[in-house]
Parts: sequence; structure tokens; C-alpha cells
Amino acid sequence: MRVTSKGQVTIPQNVRESMGILPAETEIEFLQDENGRWYINKAKTSKKRASRFRTAHNTGKLTMNTNDIMALTRGESWPSS
Repeated sequence: MRVTSKGQVTIPQNVRESMGILPAETEIEFLQDENGRWYINKAKTSKKRASRFRTAHNTGKLTMNTNDIMALTRGESWPSS
């Protein structure tokens, strides 16, 4: 397998399928054993989080100005109006 200039490799499809790795949904971690060998492991996630963009409409107010809306999309706290 080749490593790109950005340090990326492609995990073969059969490996992704057997490990249950889904694009944009699965976190992986790198583990090293006592002999110095490296392994990839599907990371355990506690709960699937919804994108802040998908949930922004739940907290948005019609009285918000542009700066408040931009702060909300960035995940920053915003002053209530």
C-alpha cells in the first residue's frame, strides 16, 4: 500500500466491510502492542451525535442577527436576544 503525500492510505473494501467501517460515520484508532506492531481498531463511540448543522434549527430564533447565526453554526455560545 502506498502512502500519499498527506499521509493517507486507502483501507481496502473487504477490510472495511469485515470491520464495519462506514464512510463519514466510523472513527478508527491506532494501537501499538508491546512488540511495537501497529493495528487499526474501530473506535467505540458512546452515542451517535447529530451534526450541529442538522440541529441548529432547533435553537435558532427569528430575532438572531448574522453574527449570532454564524456563532451557532460554529458551535460557539451566543448571547440570547
